[in-house]
Amino acid sequence: MKYDLEPLYALCESSLGSRPLEASALPAAGGDRQYYRLRLGDGRSVIGVRADSAADARAFVSLSEAFAAAGVRVPAIFGATPDFIWYLEEDLGDTSLFSRLTSVEAPELVARTVRELALLNTVPAEAWRDLTAYSPFSRRLVMWDLNYFKYEFLKPAGVAFDEDRLEDDFENFAEKLTDTDPRLWGFMMRDCQSRNVMLTPEPCFIDYQGGRFGPCVYDAVSLMWQAKAGFSDDFRREMLALYAWEFGRIRGVDPSEVTAAAGPFALFRTLQVLGAYGFRGLVQKRAHFIESIPGALLNLRQLVEDGETDLYPELKKVCVALTGMADRFSHRSDGRLHVKVFSFSYKKGYPEDLSGNGGGFMFDCRGLHNPGRYDEYKRLTGRDLPVIEFLRTHSDADGFARKACDLVAPSVETYLRRGFDSLQVGFGCTGGRHRSVYCAEAVARALAEAYPDAVVELIHREQGITEIFNQNQR
Repeated sequence: MKYDLEPLYALCESSLGSRPLEASALPAAGGDRQYYRLRLGDGRSVIGVRADSAADARAFVSLSEAFAAAGVRVPAIFGATPDFIWYLEEDLGDTSLFSRLTSVEAPELVARTVRELALLNTVPAEAWRDLTAYSPFSRRLVMWDLNYFKYEFLKPAGVAFDEDRLEDDFENFAEKLTDTDPRLWGFMMRDCQSRNVMLTPEPCFIDYQGGRFGPCVYDAVSLMWQAKAGFSDDFRREMLALYAWEFGRIRGVDPSEVTAAAGPFALFRTLQVLGAYGFRGLVQKRAHFIESIPGALLNLRQLVEDGETDLYPELKKVCVALTGMADRFSHRSDGRLHVKVFSFSYKKGYPEDLSGNGGGFMFDCRGLHNPGRYDEYKRLTGRDLPVIEFLRTHSDADGFARKACDLVAPSVETYLRRGFDSLQVGFGCTGGRHRSVYCAEAVARALAEAYPDAVVELIHREQGITEIFNQNQR
């Protein structure tokens, strides 16, 4: 969405004494805030923000000032409009901790971030508690997040469960999480992950407007169990021990008490982010979130193996079921174009697209004469010779498939030329058994023959059949 930037320009002029020469929109993150890099006439650059919530913006501005006064590295605030719809903050550059996780200095960068996190978490509550926009961590918050996981990820994934028993487990889990030792509570950033740490070159936290009073170890596990970070178990333990030592040193708490609380919060955080990935990825189709699902499921598998779900039998059952679905959500790019050709039943909805790209072609085969109306063909599919002969004789299925292929072919050629890695093509009919199967077969085989550089995946969804063509070709 495009906004009139005049209020932001006026804020620059009144707060910094210089009107921007240009404003460049920066990529959006998970929320709906819009960021702009402003180049000022005196050579400086600052970040202008159009808030998605005035309450969040007020909290961010106020918390930033409080944390800076306490010696925590956060962006400086240069000004805000009276309604907090627009504000100006320090330009920290474009290098996030996430962007450096594969570098040789990554372990040291993470260690410095962990030390800074302990400092942030332990800023005295009187400095910030009245500035937060949200109520303290509570059973209600836990239940919201667990049900977010249930409705936005678990149910769309199609996992069967006993709702009453799962709710019992949720309530018991919520009681355990909220019963954490009060000495371990402080400022809980809520979304502590490597994308929210900028390197200047020292670690500097951003996006803490959702912070509140709560168990601080939640932030440590959020950082260490971030799905796309890919940290090893040994490295997680090492960094968690460092965090526990730093937190314990500042608070006068035995570090072992911090590490002992970590496991349940790692499980809780993993379920919470799966809910977010379900909504942002599977519903809103944002590629970054879809790509994060396999890593989160691997984390979940390790937590199940570590026994973190053992006290919650129904929750353990659904977590085990989910970890078996990791391949379903994996979109592995091998540098080749993958064309997925589906047959499906309209009664059961369109095929899901987990590539994060969206788009593609959907063809409705219900205009073709239906062999499924006749008893002799009902148990057969579009792969069986009697059905094939029926469709060739009593409908123009070949002409339909040929025209569909003619429509798809230019996109395949363009995608190959531009280096794209996925294209989806669907053929639907009433039951996903006869007409759609025949057409999907014909088009998949034609595309595989015409484009040997593309991997063509033929998927008959309702029959559970998958064939792959050109997989070993180059």
